[in-house]
Amino acid sequence: MTNILTNFFYIILKTRVANYHFPQGASIIFTPLSVSVVILLSDSNSNPNDSSHSSTNFMLKPVVKISFLWCFKRHHETMSNAWYYQSMQEFEVVCKPQFQTLDNVTHGNNLFIKPELYCTLDSSSGSGSCTLDSPVTESSVTDDLNDFRHKLRQLESVMLSDLYEDPENNGKLSVGNGVGDFPDIEIWKEMVEGVPKRDLKDVLIVCANAVSVNDYATSQLLISELQQMVSVSGEPIQRLGAYMLEGLVARLSNSGSSICSPASHELLSYTNILYKVCPYFKFGYMSANGAIAEAMKDENRVHIIDFQIGQGSQWVPLIQAFAARRGGPPHIRITAFDDSTSAQTRGGGLNIVGQRLCRLARSFNLPFEFHPVSVSVSEAGLQHFRLRAGEALAVNFAFVLHGLADESVSTENHRDRILRLVKSMKPKVVTLVEQESNTNTAAFYPRFLEALDYYNAMFESMDVSLPRESKERINVEQHCLAKGVVNIIACEGDERVERHELVGKWKLRFMMAGFSPYPLSSLVNGTIKTLMKKYSERYRVEERDGALYLGWMNRDLVASCAWN
Repeated sequence: MTNILTNFFYIILKTRVANYHFPQGASIIFTPLSVSVVILLSDSNSNPNDSSHSSTNFMLKPVVKISFLWCFKRHHETMSNAWYYQSMQEFEVVCKPQFQTLDNVTHGNNLFIKPELYCTLDSSSGSGSCTLDSPVTESSVTDDLNDFRHKLRQLESVMLSDLYEDPENNGKLSVGNGVGDFPDIEIWKEMVEGVPKRDLKDVLIVCANAVSVNDYATSQLLISELQQMVSVSGEPIQRLGAYMLEGLVARLSNSGSSICSPASHELLSYTNILYKVCPYFKFGYMSANGAIAEAMKDENRVHIIDFQIGQGSQWVPLIQAFAARRGGPPHIRITAFDDSTSAQTRGGGLNIVGQRLCRLARSFNLPFEFHPVSVSVSEAGLQHFRLRAGEALAVNFAFVLHGLADESVSTENHRDRILRLVKSMKPKVVTLVEQESNTNTAAFYPRFLEALDYYNAMFESMDVSLPRESKERINVEQHCLAKGVVNIIACEGDERVERHELVGKWKLRFMMAGFSPYPLSSLVNGTIKTLMKKYSERYRVEERDGALYLGWMNRDLVASCAWN
């Protein structure tokens, strides 16, 4: 930001120098956070006719210095950020002379601009010295100083205020609160629009890096810049940027765990919209159901354990498929685990899901039992499953295992413990559906980059189904996706529950627990590919290394596989 402002001042002042009469002998020096105007005064102790001087000595007299100080102020009451600009002008008309030689004036990487000095060559000597036509005095500097200060105030106001069209002034441009006379504002506006804007994705990455190294000052400056770039109703990267920015702010304030979900009826509505317009859940449920149906095609009694049943939507098409099976439907029993989010969403316990599925099964004359388990998955034990002889067992892990703590979080390692528990029950098939992302054990900065890439593809895919200005799309992204984004960025330890792993890592866990890969049905995979094309040609479904992937363009989003 400093370099942008410095270069910006240089462009503006250089453009205007031809139309403005600087105090005679005035020069402008740019430093990283200020612009100084100095007056070149002849050294009264030097004799221009003295040939012993190899050059004329001048003193640099500070006249005006504009400094910029940005302050970050956080309002904890509203969880919003406000930025304040403070301008300081330091004036020193009379100062103690400080002599410098101007032969090789350097200021590190700062820019030095010196107006042309008008000299008469008649009085110049071979030494290269020259005599000024009009000697610069204190009085001549003071005469022009007030007008020069006014010009700098104009420039400063235009640089750091908002430009807007004033309808009460025939649409002419005004600055800030509209107070003041700025005849050159159109020129300033052209200058502002000519400065290239930074890429939002790049600024997010730089800000995350500053946060990762605890560079608080840089983080605050970049957060201010990001606030002007993000929008929940803009392009995909702008919308995602709004929630990633929220995550960065929450991380700095240690408030990530306090971000709450909306009321139950709202979340249920938004979840249903997401299920209808985006294929992620349908892909996962269809691929898992296909593997279960294939494994149970000859079984008369089927027991399905669902470790996160949600609204029970996954089992509606499977019940219908079993009801239409040749030779008659099997007896189906579902053991269902709940989670706090789903309970809040549906506004009640698992009995709501059980009643809905029982009515559906009854309508198809399919024998059905529903067994709710009122403990969390991490507390599940063998006694909760009520295993029966003669039942073929299927276990479903759809979007659930990533929420269990592994060895990097807890010595109990519920992620691997549950897999070993399931293996001990000797299931005929186990299905796994997870987001194809690596955010489990990665450190903050690479985890941020991974989330940025993953969710950017997901937000881009949302534009296919819901218009950019749609309130439904805003609500779906805010309530169904944003909480996960913020959790990945803002939280650590057991507070970070969004801990996704790639299929390769899941394969290692399953094999270590004693499972073997179970082949997916090619018929089901073909049906899924046909369905995904109805959403958009940019969705792709690929089968490789024993897993089925759903991706958006070049980015894998969801992966599904089966085990026995």
